[in-house]
Amino acid sequence: MDEDTGRRVLVTGAASGLGAALVSAFEQRGDRVLACDIRGNLHRLDVTSDEDWRRTAEWVAEHWGGLDVLVNNAGIATGGRIDVADLTEWQRAIDVNLLGAVRGCREFVPMFKAQNAGTIVNVASLAGLVHPPAMSSYTATKAGVVALSETLRHELHPWGIEVFVVCPGFFRTNLAASVSSADPLTTSLTQSLIGRSTLAADDIAAEVLRGMAEGEHVILTDPEGRTAVAAKTHARDEYDQQQFAFGERLRDA
Repeated sequence: MDEDTGRRVLVTGAASGLGAALVSAFEQRGDRVLACDIRGNLHRLDVTSDEDWRRTAEWVAEHWGGLDVLVNNAGIATGGRIDVADLTEWQRAIDVNLLGAVRGCREFVPMFKAQNAGTIVNVASLAGLVHPPAMSSYTATKAGVVALSETLRHELHPWGIEVFVVCPGFFRTNLAASVSSADPLTTSLTQSLIGRSTLAADDIAAEVLRGMAEGEHVILTDPEGRTAVAAKTHARDEYDQQQFAFGERLRDA
């Protein structure tokens, strides 16, 4: 990706966690950043609102005359065993995690096409590539973000538009305190995994910028994630046995 400084960057879910770290990382390299969220003293953008997206695109056109990088980062942590998780959690996860990115792309792709340039960065998760038990609402929506990104990378290439998807594993973030699940077992497990991670949001943000600079269109941000994807791809029997064992532990919990 072009390393020119002074890019115009929009980041959703920017009030905390990875979003806030990405805002800081982009600003440190000299980019202008529109930090968006439904919380904090930021540009208000609810990614489930078509009207908020329209107003945001109008602001960008009026104040910046265009956009260089769209970062669809906003998301929520959900999960739960299929017969325990509430269907409303599924609907919320789809609306925020998947359709939030879809709305952002739909709103800004016309601008990118008119510019014959632009970059989309969709933040998915390692769970979009590796799908452990008891996380089906989360893994399904994040896998959708991965598929969306791959589809758009090829679809938008004729206009010079680049598309990246970021697939971080667990890292220390306030997301641990906001896991949305009617299944207490999943909530406890997710909070434990996040709490044990040695990585912070700043580490992940640095990997995102590195991956973009190096043209790494599927950005795996940590060694454990690369190992997990490699195991699923090249050692499928062993990978399946690990996941089956995980399922057994959930049954006995």
